[in-house]
Amino acid sequence: MALGLLLGIARAYRRKRTSSLNILTSKTGPRDYYKGKNCKPTGFHTRKGGYVVVQEKLPNYVVPDLTDFKLKPYVSQCAINANTTDAGAGK
Repeated sequence: MALGLLLGIARAYRRKRTSSLNILTSKTGPRDYYKGKNCKPTGFHTRKGGYVVVQEKLPNYVVPDLTDFKLKPYVSQCAINANTTDAGAGK
């Protein structure tokens, strides 16, 4: 009986230790804990409650010019009748 009691206490102690090492989420953290969504800030807050957007922090997408590109953006899921050529077979 004493051995079972000691094993139960040790098991509960081990559970508490491993559960405290888990990743802190907004559900398991304090009431005012806000984790966020891993976004980078695009500016800063002013003293009067405003927000200033910094242009250097905004994402800059470089898109190439695709006016004379021969491939189409849509790929059919049912490519049964597709004609394929074997590039390695040419001698």
